[in-house]
Amino acid sequence: MQDPRPINMEPLFSIITITYNAGDTVERTLKSIDCQSFTDYEHLIVDGASSDSTLQTISEYKNPRRFLISEPDKGIYDAMNKGLSNTSGKYLIFLNAGDKFHAPNTLETIAKAISDNEMPGIIYGQTDIVDNDGNRLGPRHLTAPKNLNLKSFSQGMLVCHQAFVALRRITGKYNLKYKFSADFDWCIQCLQHSRKNVGLHDTVLVDYLNEGTTTRNRFRSLLERFRIMCYYYGILPTVARHATFVARALKRKL
Repeated sequence: MQDPRPINMEPLFSIITITYNAGDTVERTLKSIDCQSFTDYEHLIVDGASSDSTLQTISEYKNPRRFLISEPDKGIYDAMNKGLSNTSGKYLIFLNAGDKFHAPNTLETIAKAISDNEMPGIIYGQTDIVDNDGNRLGPRHLTAPKNLNLKSFSQGMLVCHQAFVALRRITGKYNLKYKFSADFDWCIQCLQHSRKNVGLHDTVLVDYLNEGTTTRNRFRSLLERFRIMCYYYGILPTVARHATFVARALKRKL
Protein backbone atom coordinates (compact mmCIF):
# COMPACT_ATOMS: atom_id res chain seq x y z
CA MET A 1 0.00 0.00 0.00
CA GLN A 2 1.31 3.41 -0.98
CA ASP A 3 -0.08 6.43 0.89
CA PRO A 4 1.73 9.74 0.26
CA ARG A 5 -0.95 12.09 1.63
CA PRO A 6 -1.94 15.18 -0.35
CA ILE A 7 -0.85 18.69 0.59
CA ASN A 8 -4.28 19.91 1.77
CA MET A 9 -5.71 17.50 4.33
CA GLU A 10 -9.27 18.84 3.92
CA PRO A 11 -9.67 19.88 0.30
CA LEU A 12 -12.94 20.88 -1.32
CA PHE A 13 -13.08 17.70 -3.39
CA SER A 14 -12.11 14.09 -2.84
CA ILE A 15 -11.94 12.38 -6.23
CA ILE A 16 -12.04 8.59 -5.86
CA THR A 17 -11.02 6.29 -8.71
CA ILE A 18 -11.54 2.53 -8.58
CA THR A 19 -9.22 0.45 -10.78
CA TYR A 20 -8.60 -3.20 -11.52
CA ASN A 21 -6.54 -4.27 -14.53
CA ALA A 22 -7.42 -0.96 -16.18
CA GLY A 23 -4.14 -0.41 -18.00
CA ASP A 24 -5.94 0.35 -21.26
CA THR A 25 -8.21 3.06 -19.85
CA VAL A 26 -6.82 4.61 -16.66
CA GLU A 27 -4.49 7.03 -18.44
CA ARG A 28 -7.26 9.26 -19.78
CA THR A 29 -8.78 9.44 -16.30
CA LEU A 30 -5.47 10.61 -14.83
CA LYS A 31 -4.94 13.14 -17.62
CA SER A 32 -8.38 14.64 -17.17
CA ILE A 33 -7.75 15.15 -13.44
CA ASP A 34 -4.23 16.50 -13.81
CA CYS A 35 -5.29 19.15 -16.33
CA GLN A 36 -8.02 20.66 -14.12
CA SER A 37 -7.79 24.43 -13.64
CA PHE A 38 -9.12 24.06 -10.07
CA THR A 39 -6.68 22.27 -7.80
CA ASP A 40 -8.26 22.18 -4.32
CA TYR A 41 -8.72 18.42 -4.44
CA GLU A 42 -7.21 15.12 -3.41
CA HIS A 43 -7.23 12.09 -5.67
CA LEU A 44 -7.36 8.61 -4.18
CA ILE A 45 -6.94 5.59 -6.43
CA VAL A 46 -8.23 2.36 -4.89
CA ASP A 47 -6.76 -0.48 -6.93
CA GLY A 48 -7.73 -4.12 -6.51
CA ALA A 49 -4.15 -5.45 -6.83
CA SER A 50 -3.98 -5.16 -10.61
CA SER A 51 -1.69 -7.56 -12.46
CA ASP A 52 -1.47 -5.64 -15.75
CA SER A 53 0.06 -2.22 -16.52
CA THR A 54 -2.36 -0.23 -14.34
CA LEU A 55 0.07 0.48 -11.49
CA GLN A 56 2.91 1.29 -13.89
CA THR A 57 0.72 3.83 -15.69
CA ILE A 58 -0.36 5.41 -12.39
CA SER A 59 3.27 5.71 -11.28
CA GLU A 60 4.06 7.70 -14.42
CA TYR A 61 1.53 10.41 -13.57
CA LYS A 62 3.05 12.23 -10.62
CA ASN A 63 0.67 14.47 -8.71
CA PRO A 64 1.22 15.63 -5.10
CA ARG A 65 -2.55 15.48 -4.56
CA ARG A 66 -2.74 11.81 -5.58
CA PHE A 67 -2.34 8.75 -3.39
CA LEU A 68 -2.78 5.07 -3.99
CA ILE A 69 -4.13 2.01 -2.19
CA SER A 70 -3.48 -1.27 -4.00
CA GLU A 71 -4.68 -4.47 -2.38
CA PRO A 72 -7.32 -7.17 -2.98
CA ASP A 73 -10.93 -6.15 -2.37
CA LYS A 74 -14.39 -7.71 -2.42
CA GLY A 75 -15.64 -5.85 -5.47
CA ILE A 76 -16.19 -2.33 -6.72
CA TYR A 77 -18.43 -1.15 -3.88
CA ASP A 78 -16.10 -2.54 -1.24
CA ALA A 79 -13.36 -0.53 -2.96
CA MET A 80 -15.59 2.57 -2.94
CA ASN A 81 -16.13 2.15 0.79
CA LYS A 82 -12.35 2.04 1.22
CA GLY A 83 -12.25 5.32 -0.67
CA LEU A 84 -14.80 6.86 1.67
CA SER A 85 -12.76 5.74 4.68
CA ASN A 86 -9.47 7.15 3.37
CA THR A 87 -10.38 10.60 2.08
CA SER A 88 -11.25 13.85 3.80
CA GLY A 89 -12.65 16.25 1.20
CA LYS A 90 -15.85 18.22 1.74
CA TYR A 91 -17.40 16.82 -1.46
CA LEU A 92 -17.07 13.40 -3.07
CA ILE A 93 -16.66 12.61 -6.76
CA PHE A 94 -16.33 9.04 -8.06
CA LEU A 95 -14.45 8.94 -11.35
CA ASN A 96 -13.47 5.39 -12.23
CA ALA A 97 -10.89 4.11 -14.72
CA GLY A 98 -11.96 5.06 -18.23
CA ASP A 99 -14.21 7.90 -17.04
CA LYS A 100 -13.00 11.48 -17.25
CA PHE A 101 -13.97 15.04 -16.56
CA HIS A 102 -15.56 16.52 -19.66
CA ALA A 103 -13.44 19.69 -19.70
CA PRO A 104 -10.38 21.19 -17.96
CA ASN A 105 -12.65 23.62 -16.09
CA THR A 106 -15.13 21.01 -14.81
CA LEU A 107 -13.99 21.17 -11.17
CA GLU A 108 -13.91 24.96 -11.39
CA THR A 109 -17.52 24.95 -12.60
CA ILE A 110 -18.63 22.68 -9.75
CA ALA A 111 -16.69 24.74 -7.19
CA LYS A 112 -18.41 27.94 -8.38
CA ALA A 113 -21.81 26.27 -8.02
CA ILE A 114 -20.89 25.30 -4.45
CA SER A 115 -19.76 28.84 -3.62
CA ASP A 116 -22.79 30.49 -5.22
CA ASN A 117 -25.23 28.21 -3.38
CA GLU A 118 -23.76 28.08 0.13
CA MET A 119 -22.64 24.45 0.30
CA PRO A 120 -25.54 22.51 -1.22
CA GLY A 121 -25.95 18.82 -0.49
CA ILE A 122 -25.69 17.70 -4.11
CA ILE A 123 -24.41 19.24 -7.33
CA TYR A 124 -25.16 17.34 -10.51
CA GLY A 125 -24.95 17.63 -14.28
CA GLN A 126 -25.14 15.82 -17.59
CA THR A 127 -23.08 12.88 -18.88
CA ASP A 128 -21.70 11.87 -22.25
CA ILE A 129 -20.98 8.22 -23.09
CA VAL A 130 -17.61 7.20 -24.55
CA ASP A 131 -16.29 3.91 -25.91
CA ASN A 132 -13.21 2.00 -24.78
CA ASP A 133 -10.98 4.33 -26.83
CA GLY A 134 -12.52 7.46 -25.34
CA ASN A 135 -14.55 8.36 -28.45
CA ARG A 136 -17.88 10.06 -27.78
CA LEU A 137 -20.89 7.86 -28.54
CA GLY A 138 -23.51 10.42 -27.56
CA PRO A 139 -25.36 11.74 -24.51
CA ARG A 140 -26.54 9.41 -21.78
CA HIS A 141 -30.06 8.19 -22.60
CA LEU A 142 -31.40 9.49 -19.27
CA THR A 143 -31.13 13.25 -18.93
CA ALA A 144 -30.45 14.92 -15.60
CA PRO A 145 -33.55 16.96 -14.67
CA LYS A 146 -33.68 20.67 -14.03
CA ASN A 147 -34.90 20.05 -10.49
CA LEU A 148 -33.65 16.95 -8.70
CA ASN A 149 -35.35 15.66 -5.56
CA LEU A 150 -35.86 12.39 -3.69
CA LYS A 151 -38.76 11.34 -5.92
CA SER A 152 -36.71 11.84 -9.10
CA PHE A 153 -34.98 8.47 -8.85
CA SER A 154 -38.34 6.71 -8.82
CA GLN A 155 -38.08 7.29 -12.58
CA GLY A 156 -34.69 5.56 -12.75
CA MET A 157 -31.14 6.76 -12.22
CA LEU A 158 -31.64 10.13 -13.90
CA VAL A 159 -28.18 11.35 -12.87
CA CYS A 160 -25.09 9.27 -13.57
CA HIS A 161 -23.18 8.36 -10.41
CA GLN A 162 -20.03 10.06 -11.75
CA ALA A 163 -21.93 13.33 -12.34
CA PHE A 164 -23.48 13.23 -8.85
CA VAL A 165 -21.29 15.27 -6.47
CA ALA A 166 -22.29 14.82 -2.83
CA LEU A 167 -21.47 16.72 0.35
CA ARG A 168 -19.46 14.27 2.39
CA ARG A 169 -21.32 14.74 5.67
CA ILE A 170 -24.64 13.58 4.16
CA THR A 171 -23.20 10.36 2.71
CA GLY A 172 -23.01 6.85 4.10
CA LYS A 173 -21.35 3.63 3.01
CA TYR A 174 -22.34 1.58 -0.03
CA ASN A 175 -24.60 -1.36 0.80
CA LEU A 176 -22.59 -4.44 -0.17
CA LYS A 177 -25.66 -6.65 -0.51
CA TYR A 178 -26.07 -4.97 -3.91
CA LYS A 179 -23.41 -6.20 -6.34
CA PHE A 180 -24.26 -4.01 -9.34
CA SER A 181 -26.52 -1.14 -8.21
CA ALA A 182 -25.29 -0.04 -4.79
CA ASP A 183 -24.51 3.33 -6.39
CA PHE A 184 -28.24 3.78 -7.13
CA ASP A 185 -29.09 3.03 -3.50
CA TRP A 186 -26.29 5.34 -2.30
CA CYS A 187 -27.52 8.26 -4.40
CA ILE A 188 -31.07 7.88 -3.05
CA GLN A 189 -29.72 7.91 0.50
CA CYS A 190 -27.82 11.10 -0.28
CA LEU A 191 -31.00 12.67 -1.66
CA GLN A 192 -32.79 11.75 1.58
CA HIS A 193 -30.33 13.87 3.55
CA SER A 194 -29.72 16.75 1.16
CA ARG A 195 -31.33 20.09 2.00
CA LYS A 196 -30.52 21.61 -1.40
CA ASN A 197 -29.63 20.18 -4.81
CA VAL A 198 -28.03 22.32 -7.50
CA GLY A 199 -28.37 21.25 -11.10
CA LEU A 200 -25.88 22.16 -13.80
CA HIS A 201 -28.41 20.70 -16.18
CA ASP A 202 -27.01 22.49 -19.23
CA THR A 203 -23.46 21.30 -18.53
CA VAL A 204 -21.80 17.97 -19.30
CA LEU A 205 -19.60 17.17 -16.31
CA VAL A 206 -18.36 13.66 -17.08
CA ASP A 207 -17.54 11.37 -19.99
CA TYR A 208 -18.59 7.90 -18.82
CA LEU A 209 -17.06 4.67 -20.12
CA ASN A 210 -19.78 2.61 -21.77
CA GLU A 211 -18.28 -0.74 -20.72
CA GLY A 212 -18.42 -0.39 -16.96
CA THR A 213 -19.33 -3.18 -14.51
CA THR A 214 -23.01 -2.19 -14.46
CA THR A 215 -23.20 -2.13 -18.27
CA ARG A 216 -21.66 -5.61 -18.56
CA ASN A 217 -24.17 -6.95 -16.02
CA ARG A 218 -27.15 -4.91 -17.15
CA PHE A 219 -29.93 -7.42 -16.46
CA ARG A 220 -28.80 -8.17 -12.90
CA SER A 221 -28.27 -4.46 -12.32
CA LEU A 222 -31.82 -3.71 -13.43
CA LEU A 223 -33.21 -6.39 -11.09
CA GLU A 224 -31.33 -4.83 -8.19
CA ARG A 225 -32.59 -1.37 -9.11
CA PHE A 226 -36.14 -2.71 -9.16
CA ARG A 227 -35.69 -4.04 -5.61
CA ILE A 228 -34.21 -0.74 -4.48
CA MET A 229 -37.05 1.26 -6.01
CA CYS A 230 -39.62 -1.02 -4.36
CA TYR A 231 -37.95 -0.42 -1.00
CA TYR A 232 -37.88 3.38 -1.26
CA TYR A 233 -40.95 4.11 -3.40
CA GLY A 234 -43.32 1.16 -2.86
CA ILE A 235 -44.03 -2.03 -4.82
CA LEU A 236 -47.17 -1.06 -6.73
CA PRO A 237 -45.95 2.38 -7.85
CA THR A 238 -42.64 0.80 -8.94
CA VAL A 239 -44.39 -1.89 -10.99
CA ALA A 240 -46.56 0.75 -12.66
CA ARG A 241 -43.55 2.90 -13.49
CA HIS A 242 -41.70 -0.06 -14.97
CA ALA A 243 -44.50 -0.47 -17.48
CA THR A 244 -43.62 3.00 -18.73
CA PHE A 245 -39.90 2.10 -18.67
CA VAL A 246 -40.58 -0.82 -21.01
CA ALA A 247 -42.47 1.47 -23.38
CA ARG A 248 -39.61 3.98 -23.22
CA ALA A 249 -37.05 1.28 -24.02
CA LEU A 250 -39.07 0.00 -26.98
CA LYS A 251 -39.41 3.53 -28.32
CA ARG A 252 -35.66 4.06 -28.02
CA LYS A 253 -34.97 0.85 -29.95
CA LEU A 254 -37.33 1.88 -32.72
